[in-house]
Formats: sequence, C-alpha cells, structure tokens
Amino acid sequence: MDTSTFSTIVTELGTIWATIFSWDFGRYLVGGGGIFLLVWVLLGRRLQSRKIRANTPKPKQMWAEFKASAITAAVFGLVGTISHMGVTSGFLQPIYGEISEYGWAYFLFSLVAVIVLHDAYFYWTHRLMHVRAVLKRAHYLHHRSHNPTPWAAYSFDMVEAAVQAAFVPIFLFFFPLHGLAMFLFLAHMIIRNGMGHSGYELFPRRWAVHPIFGWLTLVTHHDMHHENGNYNFGLYFSWWDRLMGTEHPDYLARVTGDKARSRQPADVTEAKENA
Repeated sequence: MDTSTFSTIVTELGTIWATIFSWDFGRYLVGGGGIFLLVWVLLGRRLQSRKIRANTPKPKQMWAEFKASAITAAVFGLVGTISHMGVTSGFLQPIYGEISEYGWAYFLFSLVAVIVLHDAYFYWTHRLMHVRAVLKRAHYLHHRSHNPTPWAAYSFDMVEAAVQAAFVPIFLFFFPLHGLAMFLFLAHMIIRNGMGHSGYELFPRRWAVHPIFGWLTLVTHHDMHHENGNYNFGLYFSWWDRLMGTEHPDYLARVTGDKARSRQPADVTEAKENA
C-alpha cells in the first residue's frame, strides 16, 4: 500500500469517525441537555414535589459529567467507525434503507428486539462492572455522580464506553436493522438515559406497582442505584433485577411512599429510620 492510498483511507475513516461522533455527541446534547433544560430549568418549580433528593448537585459536578460524556461520544464514534467497516465489508448485517426489503413485521420485531436485548446486555455488563476489581477500572467515573444529573447520561470511563458501544455491532452480527429502527433505538436510549439521571420522578408513581408498566424502570429505580450501587442494575426494564433478586428491597416503598411495600423486615426498616 503506497502512501497516497494509506492517506486516503485514513482521511475517509477520519471523516466517518467525525460524522458518527457529531451524531452521538449531538444526540447527547439534545437528549441529556434537553432533559436538563425541560426538567431543571423550565419545569423545575412545578416538579419540585417530584425531586427525588433534597440536595442539588453543584455546577462543578455537571461540568465533569459533560466532559466525560464528550469523551464517551468520541469512543462511540470509534466503535461506530469499526461497525461501519463491518457493515460495508459484509461481515455485519446491513443497516438497510427500504422497509420492503424485510417487511413491516420484521421492522417491528427488530425494533423490539434491539431494545429488549440491549436491556439484557446492559444488565449483565453493568453487574460485571460492579465486581470490585472491575469497578475501579471500568465504572468508577460514572458513580462519582452519587447524586446524578441529566449530564451524567454518558459520563463513563473509556472502558465502559467501549463496552456499551459494542452492543450495536454485536446486534448487527446477528440481525439486519432498518435505519429508522436504529434511529428510534438510539433516540429511545438517550431519552431514557437522560430521564434516568434527571433526579426527578418523571413517571406516574403508581406505574411502579402496575401489572404492565411495573416492568419499566422509573427514575427512582436508577437513582437508587447511584445512591447504593448494590441494587437496581437494569436500564429500561426491572425484570432482570426482580428475577435475579437485585432490585432494592425499598424501591417500591420509596417510589410509592407506601412503607408497607418494603421487602425488608420491619425491624431493619425501623433501624434505618432511627439511625
């Protein structure tokens, strides 16, 4: 390979990376920044009763979250560039443009599948990152936001950023995905992520005990994970936490305000209150 060809390839890859980085960072600004603007600025007073914790994070923390998220977007851009190479080479399944290629039934199936499988992937990689030896190297930065803000949506260590970005090429190894389905999945991801770190319970509290909506992770669910990292590892849904016994025993009591819903023994709950 001569110098000119190598230079052309590097330039093309750099352009692809810059495009994907711009998209990912822009998605973070619209999602995380949009949630911050809407919840913290425009509706802050109206939502005061829904604020989960009394304390409000300082601007210094938000700035640190923002800088870390920018680095995460850069890592996402790198993994996205590799994914692009995999798709164009045929190693990965295509991101196709015409719904008629696979039909509407497959479109809907793939959209549900990518969200459900991402939730499973997140739960198990997240639990792995809470193993003490891994936590310090892969997940510690995110938990520096003990009381998170929407800007913490992508505040990851570089290792965690790479692990989370790897889900897309893993999914594309098995399933083709329409471009619109990819867009909807990524939009859903950042919106739920921004909401989950907003510090305000934005969902109806009764959803926590609803037979259907109860499987969704409300904002309090993830906020309690930042408060106590031993519980609530799920992203969109609570079923893995409930199946594996990792949902916080006080979650339902906290979100509904009904102490009778605590799954802790009464004497333990009372001891906490009196401590």
